[in-house]
Amino acid sequence: MVLGGGGVVSYAVASPSHDSGGAGRAKRPVKVYDLALKGTANGRRELPRTDTAQFSMLGVSWTGAAKRLDGTAQVRTRDRETGDWSAWRDLEVNVDPLERPDADVRGASEPLWVGSSDGVQAQVVHKDGSTAPLPKGLQVNLVDPGVVTDAETKSGAGDAHPAAFATETSSPSDSPTESSSTSPSESPTASPTDSPSTSPSATTPTAPPSTVPEPPITSRAGWGADESISPDAPEYNADVKAVFVHHTDGSNDYSCTDSASIVRSIYAYHVQVNGWKDIGYNFLVDKCGTVFEGRKGGVDLPVLGAHTYGWNREAAGIAVLGDYTTTGATGAALASIARVAAWKLGQYGLDPDGTAQLTAGATQTNYFGTKFTAGSTYAFQRISGHRDGYNTECPGSSLYAQLPTIRSWAAGPVQGLKVTSVDKAGLSGSTYYTKGAVTLHWTTTTPGSLISKFELLVDGAPAAGVSGDATSAGATLAAGTHTVAVRAVHQSGKSTTSAALKVVAETTAPTFTTAPKLSLRTGTVSTGAVPVTLGWKATDDAALRRVDLLSPTTATFGPTTTSSNRTAASGTAATWSMRAYDYAGNYRTSSPSFTPVILQETSATKSGSWTTRSSTSYLGGKSYSSGSKGAALTWTFTGRSAAWVVSRASTSGQAYVYVDGTKTATIDLKSTTTQYRQAIWTKTWSSSAKHTVKIVVVGTSGRPTVTTDGLVYIK
Repeated sequence: MVLGGGGVVSYAVASPSHDSGGAGRAKRPVKVYDLALKGTANGRRELPRTDTAQFSMLGVSWTGAAKRLDGTAQVRTRDRETGDWSAWRDLEVNVDPLERPDADVRGASEPLWVGSSDGVQAQVVHKDGSTAPLPKGLQVNLVDPGVVTDAETKSGAGDAHPAAFATETSSPSDSPTESSSTSPSESPTASPTDSPSTSPSATTPTAPPSTVPEPPITSRAGWGADESISPDAPEYNADVKAVFVHHTDGSNDYSCTDSASIVRSIYAYHVQVNGWKDIGYNFLVDKCGTVFEGRKGGVDLPVLGAHTYGWNREAAGIAVLGDYTTTGATGAALASIARVAAWKLGQYGLDPDGTAQLTAGATQTNYFGTKFTAGSTYAFQRISGHRDGYNTECPGSSLYAQLPTIRSWAAGPVQGLKVTSVDKAGLSGSTYYTKGAVTLHWTTTTPGSLISKFELLVDGAPAAGVSGDATSAGATLAAGTHTVAVRAVHQSGKSTTSAALKVVAETTAPTFTTAPKLSLRTGTVSTGAVPVTLGWKATDDAALRRVDLLSPTTATFGPTTTSSNRTAASGTAATWSMRAYDYAGNYRTSSPSFTPVILQETSATKSGSWTTRSSTSYLGGKSYSSGSKGAALTWTFTGRSAAWVVSRASTSGQAYVYVDGTKTATIDLKSTTTQYRQAIWTKTWSSSAKHTVKIVVVGTSGRPTVTTDGLVYIK
């Protein structure tokens, strides 16, 4: 391979990492490689596509920490697994400056996590395209996070086989070099710290207790910090008045199993590329919500960090792994930021949703154009974004827009408490009914990790208590009317209560004021299906919910429905079982039995002249027909409902109907279409008794004929 400036390229292959097979991965130390950028005729600096050793993070740096890189730095990398080159990506070079840096401290971009890579290309140009000189000593700095922790040796996170890296023998200054494992000593000014009126102290203070619990935090040992590269002792502020939120930039599609590697890489970059004494942030949070200890000195102490130029002496810095310019941080990350911020501010009795008066350590202008003068005090939100204190886009517009959510979650009370459902109870209007037991389910927008407990309140008094990550609780109520609500207690002690629900506990079952009864209705009759109406009436002392038909078929009816048209098989006794429910779940069942019976015309007592007709359209295949005025058929039965079954046509005549000797109706059988087996007349009594039904031919002029197919009754 020939690089852009010409010359022969040789390859140096790193010693292979010995893979221990399926049992795990061999440990590999963190390494930093430096590649010089070459100048070109048009004033740009570049590094052609270059094979490298394995790395996962990179940035650019230059000689002189006080110098600003007035240009655009872009990189692209080659994926170790696929061999594909990424698109060009801009590096953030507008980094917090140093006030009085040591001579050996370098200026540098923010580091960029790119995942496991083995090739790089870079270029740096002026923003305006001019050919003015760029800072000297421009380098691309590559960080291999290695495999350090026991968890990584088991999972293989961050591990891969080493690759060759190229050196150009004709340009020794471009050869990749491995940074020394010992970084320059960082004085109070050798990182973006500042100098307000209160100076930091090397004396270890006593950790004050906090008003809220400490969240789980992965220690420096847990993420594999090499303490040998940052031997200097930590310095301490007097307290923590505010928290600044940052993002680290880079990809958001990292695996959370790689988070420790990312933190290690940032640590190595800050120390071995920037030349700082330690990692700049006090805490780091990944998208899964894992919190990592940042700068050493004790997570419960006011450690002086290097994160927000001009404001480090009175604040802590929390950085979220990833880029949140256009995409918001995950709920898990926001919750962890809120927990850490609330805990740190709670050590000094401060409200996370309040404001702080901070003393400026530098004269500067922030992202919004606000001017600060060193030594003067200014109001900040207790939880602010990096851009509030310095002219940077950090922590990204999307994460910055989420800061109000972080403040409200951190400060309390619990937000968005809402009862979503009530089990073991039925709702009628605005009242719930239960037999006694009741379970409420709820949601909140505040994460459970910031909630200390929930209480189920019955008539204003706690009846049950559950942990802050619970979403339901139950209690058993005494008979009567109650108010039930949920109270959420934030970790700060602030509480909020849901709207109270009216709940009635009662155990009285509904009653059938009218037991289920079958009545015959008009319609087509067959031997298998007789048209009937099922009637009933159910009531409840509180609130009737529904009535179910359980047999001989199933159906569900509303509380105000009292009848339903059905069909019943003739000649067969059937139990018509119905169950009435109230909203509390109490119920009562009524199961009477009914038998529809078909009485053929041959079962009737005849008078006058009748002719037998045969057809498959008739019940039983036969019927009686008569056009003789006064001809009659009489049926006697014991039942509570009856229906006369006839055939109808355009030439059909009329008939009188007598019930128990009394004329009750004149029925006209005429129909524009021919119909068979029609229940044309029905009669229902309140109870079963012996009855007589007699039909008499009227002898209607021009259409005297009446054809009868029998009588149906219910016993």
